[in-house]
Amino acid sequence: MLNVTGLLKRLVIGRAKRSEELGETLLPKRLALPIFASDPLSSVAYATQEILLVLTLGGLAYLHFTPWIAVAVVSLMTVVVLSYRQVVHAYPSGGGSYEVASTNLGPSAGLVVASSLLVDYVMTVAVSVASGVDNIISAVPELADYRVLMAVGFVALLAAINLRGVRESGRAFATPTYLFIGGVLIMCGTGLIRYLVGDAPVAESARYGIEAEPGDVGLAGFALLMLVLRAFSSGCTALTGVEAISNGVPAFRKPKSANAAATMLAMGAIAVTMFVGVTTLAIVAKVHMVEDPCRLTGLADCGTHTQRTVIAQLAASVFGGSDSFGFYFIQAATALILILAANTAFNGFPMLADILAQHRYLPRQLHNRGDRLAFSNGILALAIVAGLLLWSYKANVTDLIHLYILGVFTSFTLSQSGMVRHWNRELRTETDSAVRRRYQVARVVNGVGACVTGLVLVIVLATKFLQGAWLAVLAGIVLWVMMRGIRRHYDTVSAELQVTDPRTELTLPSRVLSIVLVSTIHKPTLRALSYARAFRPDQLEALTVAVDRESAAELQRQWRAYDIEVPLKIIDSPYREVTRPVVEYVRSIRRESPRDVVGVFIPEYVVGHWWEHLLHNQSALWLKTRLLFTPGVMVTSVPWQLASSARADHPAARAAGSVRKGEPGRAGGPAYEDVDTGAGTGTGTGSTGTS
Repeated sequence: MLNVTGLLKRLVIGRAKRSEELGETLLPKRLALPIFASDPLSSVAYATQEILLVLTLGGLAYLHFTPWIAVAVVSLMTVVVLSYRQVVHAYPSGGGSYEVASTNLGPSAGLVVASSLLVDYVMTVAVSVASGVDNIISAVPELADYRVLMAVGFVALLAAINLRGVRESGRAFATPTYLFIGGVLIMCGTGLIRYLVGDAPVAESARYGIEAEPGDVGLAGFALLMLVLRAFSSGCTALTGVEAISNGVPAFRKPKSANAAATMLAMGAIAVTMFVGVTTLAIVAKVHMVEDPCRLTGLADCGTHTQRTVIAQLAASVFGGSDSFGFYFIQAATALILILAANTAFNGFPMLADILAQHRYLPRQLHNRGDRLAFSNGILALAIVAGLLLWSYKANVTDLIHLYILGVFTSFTLSQSGMVRHWNRELRTETDSAVRRRYQVARVVNGVGACVTGLVLVIVLATKFLQGAWLAVLAGIVLWVMMRGIRRHYDTVSAELQVTDPRTELTLPSRVLSIVLVSTIHKPTLRALSYARAFRPDQLEALTVAVDRESAAELQRQWRAYDIEVPLKIIDSPYREVTRPVVEYVRSIRRESPRDVVGVFIPEYVVGHWWEHLLHNQSALWLKTRLLFTPGVMVTSVPWQLASSARADHPAARAAGSVRKGEPGRAGGPAYEDVDTGAGTGTGTGSTGTS
């Protein structure tokens, strides 16, 4: 029988890999760059745009602040990249900011970093995909009505690619990343050369004026400062994802720290170059960006006008219009890199979740690797949450951006503060003068980084909190509380299960009492009786619930006719209940003899077709569920294979981790269904050999 589910799974994620193949998934620098750095590299596609959107709230009067804001963003990125290079060398285990903060500032600070990063990874996926869709719509405006559908579809596609493994996703994303880098550098170089020779490119929006928002006209003093700071905080989206490399050090080839540090340096240099180029070109081409097209003066019909992104306007102005090859190349590369930028989160989120799961702050399932040795549960969790966020916000970049970057600067600030403590501790024990000088320089770098990123965090909170950032703060707080609760639960369970005195724990029960649930006499019943007798209990009895007196009497007559040596006990049930009488009877035995162990044997069918589940009720499941809450009661299922089960009993490829995950080793599974629950004669379960 064809296993359609297994075939689709193999088609999507490929053949399963053995645990021993984990070393083959390690990344060279050329693949690590597009995997871990696609987010900060792609952010140049919208960081400049976000600066312009804020500054044009006051019309064209404040655009002269653009280069100064760009200089501040570049300076900040330089400090952060240098700071995280120190983290990569000092903490190569992959914990990144979380490990630094936990080790040096305490578990609570570490959880603040972890919750902030988890929120930020979700936002990275949402913002990157939404921005990529925006660029697709800039090239093909007719697709505007399908914005949400495209965004959610891209998230699903990214999740599927990442489920195939880290190395495979790197190969898939490497070419688009390098095409984007090359395309943007060529565009910026061409545009700046044209400017130097006196043929400066002019953006399509340059001919429009901008009507200032009523509350942002003629700002001065503190109000103007807040507007500039708000623009700066929006431009700081260029720094998102910088920390991902520090979280992914274990995924690099050896020497891991050196390769990760080199990749981070390359990422910083490329990102700074592209951001400076795009911002300079936007100033030269006089790009005018507004959130509401109706604020553009000189526009004939603002209601139907689709405003192109900054990158789209620059590509059109540099390469000769929106029908040129260069324009479509840049738009295609930009859309691809923005969508693939979410891959930074698809690698960072599962790795961080894995570490948190190992530390018992998240469910242990997030530590499990899937068939392709990727952290599949983390990938799926991220995709689901990001998809819901895109659907809720209708994939609108401007609305989503207010929830962004808050988590990044929280982790930046705490991790750099933790690094200062780390170097202080190292300096207290280090005696070599050359090493001490190196540590002192590193401490200065991290100290400056902590101060600068802390200041930016305050700015981001002050300028974005009421615009939606409060939701990100709330989500971080909820995650922090939830992770502490999970750790408390795991600690409580661990303490409860801790062996204190093996001799006491290994004490044998006074007696073993076995009960076989019966509804009628057939082969499954007799097998369950034989199986129970093989355990040689101190006392064995069969139990049925009489929901019909005549049927109960007939069962008792057959029991004597077959001369079954096991005594049959009949429980009367005037209200035709099945589960409650059985559970109450078993619990009454436990109350009378607390040191006894009661074993309950339940016959069950094994069926081969999915529709057979619909023909048999779930009485046994209810009984087992209730009995499992009773101390000292052991529930044993005794399977009886129906003829149909043989059709599902043929070999199927065993995937890595199938045993751990409880997947069947046969195609289609053998599916276990309830049979004889002892739930009453005549009308007991519907699985008594007559169904």
